[in-house]
Amino acid sequence: MSADGLPMVVPAPDLPARVRIHEVGARDGLQNEKAAVPTEVKAEFIRRLADAGLTTIEATSFVHPKWVPQLADAEQLFPMVSGLPGVALPVLVPNDRGLDRALALGADRVAVFASATESFAKANLNRTLDESLAVFEPVVRRAKDEGVHVRGYVSMCFGDPWEGAVPLHQVVRVCRALRDMGCDELSLGDTIGVATPGHVHQLLHLLREEGVPTDVLGVHFHDTYGQALANTYAALEHGVTTIDASAGGLGGCPYAKSATGNLATEDLVWMLQGLGIETGVDLGRLTATSVWMAAHLDRPSPSRTVRALSHKDQ
Repeated sequence: MSADGLPMVVPAPDLPARVRIHEVGARDGLQNEKAAVPTEVKAEFIRRLADAGLTTIEATSFVHPKWVPQLADAEQLFPMVSGLPGVALPVLVPNDRGLDRALALGADRVAVFASATESFAKANLNRTLDESLAVFEPVVRRAKDEGVHVRGYVSMCFGDPWEGAVPLHQVVRVCRALRDMGCDELSLGDTIGVATPGHVHQLLHLLREEGVPTDVLGVHFHDTYGQALANTYAALEHGVTTIDASAGGLGGCPYAKSATGNLATEDLVWMLQGLGIETGVDLGRLTATSVWMAAHLDRPSPSRTVRALSHKDQ
């Protein structure tokens, strides 16, 4: 909280007491940057995020460098940060080869990236939806056999740039398939930022009805239409306690051009602080980290909270 006592803490009824922020700035936030970010800068970014109190920081992706050149340094980066005490460092693995590379470096948390739609599965994975799930099944099984925690991302849960509206039952089918193959948690992605709170409530309600418990779910909102915080609040009302966010609001998706930045971690923390919900995050340190990274990227942070707090310090 800032020195002037703001935001004023006014709790709302029936919301979680604590939220775990799944910080994606170092992976999802940077993957779309056209200019190469030096490996040491990425490592320092992760260290600063940890110093700000974030305990789950998605570090990188073991995808083929041809597809995401920005993350071609995964083998160099991961050992530079893997010793951070008390910090989980999940990494994205697209296939068996990616899992091999992650396991060789001692990664104990991995994520696979599925789609709720045929079009995005084709664009992102060059496979049908069912073919992509078939690829993930042995990856998840082997990761679980190695004692590794597995997260399943489900993209395009609320809308698709090619297909438009996505039927809720289609999202539920993919979520259940990922759970059945062994995923420990699922992240529901609003990849192009078109969700609204009622839509969020309806999907979460249906997932619960269909046997996917709320405590294994996280939400991943993009702020394309300015709805990310409203949608997060709807998820909190439903009992979700894992929220994906990106420091400074960095990020997008290279395979969906209408996907703009992620929910900014600072904007999320400001709202949660005002609601009296614990995160363990020092907002001042986090803001300073995003200002530092914005300087390296040579542009201002899109986060409204970063802009407001950094302006006050001038």
